[in-house]
Amino acid sequence: MPATCTIGPVTAGQGHPLLLIAGPCVLEQPQINDQIGFTLRDMCAEHGLGFVFKASFDKANRSSILSPRGPGLETGLEELARLRGRLGVPVTTDVHEPRQAETVAEAVDLLQVPAFLCRQTDLLIACAATGKPVNVKKGQFISPGEMRHVLEKLNKGGPRQIMLTERGTFFGYHRLVNDFVGLGDLMDLGCPVCFDVTHSTQLPGGDERGSAGRPDRAAMLARAAVAAGVHAIFVECHPQPQLAMSDAATCLPLDAMPPLLRQLVEIRHAIVAGPAQSCRQSLAANRAEE
Repeated sequence: MPATCTIGPVTAGQGHPLLLIAGPCVLEQPQINDQIGFTLRDMCAEHGLGFVFKASFDKANRSSILSPRGPGLETGLEELARLRGRLGVPVTTDVHEPRQAETVAEAVDLLQVPAFLCRQTDLLIACAATGKPVNVKKGQFISPGEMRHVLEKLNKGGPRQIMLTERGTFFGYHRLVNDFVGLGDLMDLGCPVCFDVTHSTQLPGGDERGSAGRPDRAAMLARAAVAAGVHAIFVECHPQPQLAMSDAATCLPLDAMPPLLRQLVEIRHAIVAGPAQSCRQSLAANRAEE
């Protein structure tokens, strides 16, 4: 299994910069998509991070049938293709059905399989057959070790670029739990691992209209995941989260991203440098202050 995943011009994995996969949960109006995309792109460029813009054209797994789902396949893919060209960065979106895979692959650089669908053999093989990189979110209902079966299915379809994403595990008292021992087990499978920060703060069924959330814990989880050695971070954000079409209860304010990214970059540099070099850097910084 390749230890890296190349998505357009960026690569995630051992020996490569931290990758940020981020954007609104579902595609918003073009001006909002542009605001989010340009802000994140420029921040990542400033810090030397890889960046993939993420937004869904359809959220088929909303809690309520009354919840907005997005612009749909045709309009959504047109907007994603526009964003890819305008931002000059790779883009990704969810694929829910096998018949969508080939069409979606023409407009995006990375196909994302939602957690609830991670065991759907036909969907996995269809995504793999496009030749595009595939990111599979680990279902809340399976163990990290069981994701080896997902990798076997993808390999049958033929991709060479695979990423796995952790987004919290098991359902209980309206919370998802992040198992960092399991996160290590997921990384042991040999391909790059992404940590989904904002979905991990979901409280499934915690609101009478749908899921609630604890976005106040997102930064803490992000810091812990980067310290644990993940290769990518997934974050949903919005200029005004309360107005977001989807996941308003969990997405982060766009203006919270700069300080968070600065922290993550510092942590990443510390673990890549190793204890000895980090100590030397700290001593040098202290001397400079004196």
